Amino acid sequence: MVSTFIDYNLITRDMKTSIQRTSEQVLVARETEYYKANIGNVTSVDEFLDDYRLYSYAMKAHGLEEMTYAKAFMRKVMESDLSDENSYANMLTDERYRNFAMAFSFSQATEVVQSDAQEDALIGLYNESIANQDDAVRADSVYFNAVIDTVKTVDQLWQNEKLKDYVLTAFGYNPDYMSYSHFKGVVTSDVNDPNSYVNTADAAYKQGYQDKIDAVTANATAAELADPNSAPSKLITQFQTAIANAPDYRALAAAFNFQDDGTLLAGDLPMSDPAKASTNEAYVFAQPRLSSSAAQVNKLFYESTIDSVTKVGDILGNSRLFAYIRISYGLPASLLNSTMENILTSDLNDPNSYANTQGGTEYNAIYKELAAAFNFQTDGTLAAGDKAQTADQKTLTSAYWMARYNDADEAADEALINSYKTLIGIVADVDDLLADRKIMNLALTAVGLQNVGDTARTLRKVLTSDLTDPASYVYTLKDERYVKLAKAFNFNGDGTLGVPLLAQSQTEILNTAKSYVVEKSRFGTDEDRTKATDESKYYSAEIEKIETLNDLLGNRRMVDFILVAAGLDPEEITTDYVRQMFESDPADPNSFINTEPETSLYKELVASFNFDRDGNLAKPDPGIQTKRGLLETEGLYYNQTLEEQKGEDNAGVRLALYFRRMAGDVTTAYDLLADSALLQVIQTTFSIPQEMSSADVDIQYDYINRVLDIEDLHDPEKLEKLLVRFTALYDVENNVDASPAELIMAGSGRGGISAETLMSLTQLRSGGF
Repeated sequence: MVSTFIDYNLITRDMKTSIQRTSEQVLVARETEYYKANIGNVTSVDEFLDDYRLYSYAMKAHGLEEMTYAKAFMRKVMESDLSDENSYANMLTDERYRNFAMAFSFSQATEVVQSDAQEDALIGLYNESIANQDDAVRADSVYFNAVIDTVKTVDQLWQNEKLKDYVLTAFGYNPDYMSYSHFKGVVTSDVNDPNSYVNTADAAYKQGYQDKIDAVTANATAAELADPNSAPSKLITQFQTAIANAPDYRALAAAFNFQDDGTLLAGDLPMSDPAKASTNEAYVFAQPRLSSSAAQVNKLFYESTIDSVTKVGDILGNSRLFAYIRISYGLPASLLNSTMENILTSDLNDPNSYANTQGGTEYNAIYKELAAAFNFQTDGTLAAGDKAQTADQKTLTSAYWMARYNDADEAADEALINSYKTLIGIVADVDDLLADRKIMNLALTAVGLQNVGDTARTLRKVLTSDLTDPASYVYTLKDERYVKLAKAFNFNGDGTLGVPLLAQSQTEILNTAKSYVVEKSRFGTDEDRTKATDESKYYSAEIEKIETLNDLLGNRRMVDFILVAAGLDPEEITTDYVRQMFESDPADPNSFINTEPETSLYKELVASFNFDRDGNLAKPDPGIQTKRGLLETEGLYYNQTLEEQKGEDNAGVRLALYFRRMAGDVTTAYDLLADSALLQVIQTTFSIPQEMSSADVDIQYDYINRVLDIEDLHDPEKLEKLLVRFTALYDVENNVDASPAELIMAGSGRGGISAETLMSLTQLRSGGF
């Protein structure tokens, strides 16, 4: 029998080549090719278990060959939810079962309308869009004021979409329902001429509905006309409402100085300064929510108007003043005029006055503060020489206004977001989503599509687009807003719930996070484990937000995390080096990833991500095994086969190779005691008698810790020295002889055998040591 040391040394001096030779063996290559060709077609546990070649290949690869018969047991392992610490696989003490389940994805791909990260991102976009509305309103007004004076004709105004939309929005008209001819007719009209377009069009509009009323009346019976619920009566009411709400375009006509032909007289501007100022103010108040610009306008109005107030009735009769005061002091929208009057006319020196006795626990203090902010007498008038508010009182009221003017909108936002979080959880398909107005209100506002007016059919095609296909519908629209909308949800092409498109699958995120915690806390304290766990939570949340390779590599904290999880030292690896790994072609034997050290570690790391060659997100390969899981299974199969084959000639070589492969997972002496093969290596290496195996486990544990520092197993040089010692002692125990010359030749690939090692081996043969 060839020396254990020599055989082991010949294999491990170039482990990559040894594995390559094993993979090229006819039977090994055939079984591997079958596995790779067919595993992607498996869609269920039953299919997997029923294909013995696939199933047995995976079981052998993961060191579970002796359990191949236990299909019912393995089914429970594979169907375990690995994110649940109490799941079946997680409760087993043997990590091989959990690792086996981790290599597959039977229960990890959750179909969900929206992941937590997607929900957070969409709500973030909604909040951002609301915050940006103030800036947008200001920008629109700045543009309008800067450009309107350059306009010379109606056509020029109409052809400038931003100007036209600004004007029509300010005057309360929907730009989508205004024709050019009507717009030109209005803004070129003389409002003082009864025969001008704006006056005759208004009369014609109203007359048209009056004619309809007359026709219905003429054809209806007296009984129908007397019955408000009859069809004729309902039509008449509808037409009367249309007349009452007839659009009045005279304000729009009066705002412009165009002549009948749509031009301006020499020296004229399209609008006067007062008309522009009025339009600016109307525009900010035409927005769906009160902006800071509108709040400032209201503040200026209040402060310039309150000085002219002489009695409480002036406030009660002015809805704008009334609302300003009510909102400033945080009173509800249901506040009655009579309540406001009672508060403002209260004598705070009278303990029985309204402000002192009313309002309950919620509003009493506010009532008193509001009463103190004004100077009205109990009859609602002001004393001679008094004003409604002093300068200080006015300043305080305005300060309250600026702090509270948007409280109602913010409360509505909070209610909408809370409602969204509840409703999104019960959405079953894309039609459910489109049918829910609250969900769509938030979603469309978030991406800026709230005013576009898309049909449900269009939005359905957007939401069911394949984001990995450049030719899919959403990309044909050439509008990034629709892409953002599609990215916010997960629907298949038929509208059913899909799986989120992530940089890593849920299985791989879980695997990476767990590996990081293991690596960082293997020999650390409870505090180290806590920090590692916190970092894994950060990673698990952030990785769901990654959309490109650049996103990932642009976050060095994330890069360090994945390197540590892969068993690599981030202090020795630059981001550019990692990029080269990701951009390499794993199928090219001469590519960067296949020619650098630690090839297998990097290949599994890269394979755990779903990036295409351009660094964009790609759909994971179909089937029940991730790319990383497939690579891991293939690599383990080669290693298991190599160890088995070498073990047929020399069991010591198999033990050494197995120990070399498994040492990185050993964290305590109990791991060694739990694995008979690992324990045999330790017993041989440190000459621990077999009888020790019958001793109490804790005694064995203490003894191993006395002769071995477990951390040494994670130091490649110290591990190699331990295995040199093992192979030499194994040969001594099994009477295998090897000459010093053979030993020197065997070690030549690593610089030869040291004099110290030769002396040790000589002593072993002569009974020393």
